[in-house]
Amino acid sequence: MPKFWEEIGYKPCTTLWEDFSIADRFVGVEKAPIEDTYKRALDFAKTNYKYLTELVLVLNHKIWQWYQVDATRGMLYDKLWRAAESAFFELYEDNDEAIKYYYEVTD
Repeated sequence: MPKFWEEIGYKPCTTLWEDFSIADRFVGVEKAPIEDTYKRALDFAKTNYKYLTELVLVLNHKIWQWYQVDATRGMLYDKLWRAAESAFFELYEDNDEAIKYYYEVTD
């Protein structure tokens, strides 16, 4: 578990950080490993607001991990983060419990 989870007081409920970290190792010229991981993660997470919140959180932290090291990868994570956040609010726009949880975790 990355140290920053402890710093923000969050205990992960999925392996999404590890999944994307593995995908990062296989990225060369193509972005396919990250995009494939995202598609699988979204399919997995969209039925559970806590998992989807964690997906958004992981993608946001991946932006920060990569933006100065590899701008292309950082921009890919930014694109995926925006898509995941949009998916969250489309799926849970009328769920006050989910919205409250999302803002508590991501704030």
